[in-house]
Amino acid sequence: MLIGEVAQRSGVSARMLRHYDAIGLVRPTGRTAGGYREYSDADLRRLFHVESLRSLGLSLVEVRRALDDPGFAPSDLVDDLIGATRERIADAEDLLRRLEQVRASGADAWPDALRTVALVRGLHSDDPVRRQRSALSADRTEATGLAGTLAESLLAEADENAAGVLRWAVERAGGEALAVLAPALDSPEPAVRLRAVTAIAEISAADADAVLVGALEHPDEAVRHRAALALGTRGELRAVPVLAGMVARGDRDVEAAEALGALADRHGCADAVVGVLAEQSATRHDDPAARMRLAQALAELPAAAARPALEALAHDSHPDVVRTATYVLQRGGASGT
Repeated sequence: MLIGEVAQRSGVSARMLRHYDAIGLVRPTGRTAGGYREYSDADLRRLFHVESLRSLGLSLVEVRRALDDPGFAPSDLVDDLIGATRERIADAEDLLRRLEQVRASGADAWPDALRTVALVRGLHSDDPVRRQRSALSADRTEATGLAGTLAESLLAEADENAAGVLRWAVERAGGEALAVLAPALDSPEPAVRLRAVTAIAEISAADADAVLVGALEHPDEAVRHRAALALGTRGELRAVPVLAGMVARGDRDVEAAEALGALADRHGCADAVVGVLAEQSATRHDDPAARMRLAQALAELPAAAARPALEALAHDSHPDVVRTATYVLQRGGASGT
């Protein structure tokens, strides 16, 4: 079969066939009396093999190796192709996500659209300083339009300075960012969960409060504790048991104790808060340090309500607990007598 007929039937141009011949990839094994290239059945089969491999994305060098190297392992080639394909898909999905973010921002005029594109590119930069500047440059309207993008950037942000600015930008976006932040509480990555709950804690919205209340029962202690501190400052009584547990465990116990005092004062429920602290003390028989912290926390509550629990601790089996409880009793409690 002559080159013209091969080109017509195979769909490979005559120019490409001549190139394959020149580099030794597919050489016609025959010549006519007039010197024209003549392809045998074996030549055609090799040509179809070449085109099949090229359709998978192989270079001509890789095609030659696959066809001519006896030690070539097809499985290695397939693995390489899978990896390269996944990278192309990831790049395409990243581009699609950015385009959707620009569209969702609501930027209709060209200047606004171009500024939004620049903001999105900056937030996806490899330079943390540029990410930080991009977050700072977004005004409140832009932050709201790009709430999801800002939240996604924050969840992925490892640089503390950039993360702080992104939290500020997400807070400006308000409840719009919760659609991304709330599901992130169930991320398999502890750092992502902590970034999510920290950001939610800074959003002033009823929906954010509801998410934080749900987080009080989260299996991740760091998430529970961060949610409890935020809810404590907002007057949510459901945070009391978690806050009392934080005092006992010594995890941001001073902040937790102050939040308990504020809750008791705000809702007039000092007796109930004291009862929760006393329950914690009763379960800490082998932990005098925890009982000392609980005695100190009682100092944040009205003296009249705290006195019974403090008197019990003043007769504790450990002298350090006794000294702490006695001192708090003598000074009459931080809230006065």
